[in-house]
Amino acid sequence: MSKKNSDRIPQSVITLGWVSFLTDVASDMIYPLLPSFLARRLRGGTAALGLIEGVAEATAAGTKLLSGWWSDRARRRKPLIVLGYSIAAAARPLVGLASAWTQVLAIRFADRVGKGIRTAPRDALLADLAPAGGRGRAFGLQRAMDNAGAVVGPLIAALLLKYVVAEERVVFLLAFVPGLAALVLLIWRVPDRPAAPSPGAPAEAPPFAARRPLARRLRWLIAVFALFTLANSSDAFLLLRARDAGVPLWQIPLLWSFFNLIKALVGFPAGALTDRLGRVPVLAAGWLIFVAAYAGFALLAAPTTIWALFGLYALSPALTEPAERSLLTDLAAPGQRGKAFGVFHAVLGLAALPASALFGLCWKLLGAPAAFGVSASLAAIATLALLLWSARGPEAAGAQTASPRASL
Repeated sequence: MSKKNSDRIPQSVITLGWVSFLTDVASDMIYPLLPSFLARRLRGGTAALGLIEGVAEATAAGTKLLSGWWSDRARRRKPLIVLGYSIAAAARPLVGLASAWTQVLAIRFADRVGKGIRTAPRDALLADLAPAGGRGRAFGLQRAMDNAGAVVGPLIAALLLKYVVAEERVVFLLAFVPGLAALVLLIWRVPDRPAAPSPGAPAEAPPFAARRPLARRLRWLIAVFALFTLANSSDAFLLLRARDAGVPLWQIPLLWSFFNLIKALVGFPAGALTDRLGRVPVLAAGWLIFVAAYAGFALLAAPTTIWALFGLYALSPALTEPAERSLLTDLAAPGQRGKAFGVFHAVLGLAALPASALFGLCWKLLGAPAAFGVSASLAAIATLALLLWSARGPEAAGAQTASPRASL
């Protein structure tokens, strides 16, 4: 088989992308409307929003770690993925029945627990299914499909609000439909490929590999990712900034759709770029774009400027998400991919709580410009740390095998 054919993206990876697309359609019928819904209907302020978004991500951290580790040990990813998608599909629309912001906190917690259960096994399954020479493109495709769903979801919400329904609650309840469709597609069309053993290892290696600690270089990389996460608060604050700048409520879903459209268009080319240029240069470029965008949100607050800043900011996750996941796969042993993604998502989830909570508190006490300025400064420090990490050794996992201590 030629190298070109061996690196072709498998149909199972494409199908997994459609599952992400439908799930994000459901999620983003709700997400861009949530900050305003909390403020107007449920009397929740920026501090409450920061707490909800921080807890929503951080409380799933242990679940992500456990589910990733277990998928390596059991050598089956799909049961956990199905369970996680099922919990989220059932919990998410319940926001439409909430009468207090504390209920939204509980619902978001359940939704994120579902995401925590599915995320690490799904990323590990994607890494198992993708060809080694096309991991960047595979993760880029998955992120692009995910972001395409985040384009369609807000558009559906905007059309429903403008022409069909009178308030957000009905839109939230209708989000159950695409969530159910994603679950059906996952169950019937995505295979459960066993976790791959390490090269040259016996068939029973994955359960034992799952018990070993991750390589030191990989642990340092995850620490750098955590530092950046402290700067990267919930995107809900960007939507709140847009409302404060005078963007009309009915345009908020369109603004969120525009943001995700940029991510969807750039995601796959960005993943291919990581395969050609390397992971770290693309990742560093994405983080520097984040710095510039957050500095803009701190200094500029006109409606037209907000649209331009959302377009600029969208380039950051479009570049960084495929690069992060591809770099993690490159550095992790095949029998530890579930564990590696579990640790990655868990650490970032734990960092999300102080990131969003402190951002919301800083906004409340010092104002939006100060909150965005602090985040931009932290992101710049994280970019420097990434470049220092890269300077200490090569990106590829194979380069670590020269030393027997590399896997300790």
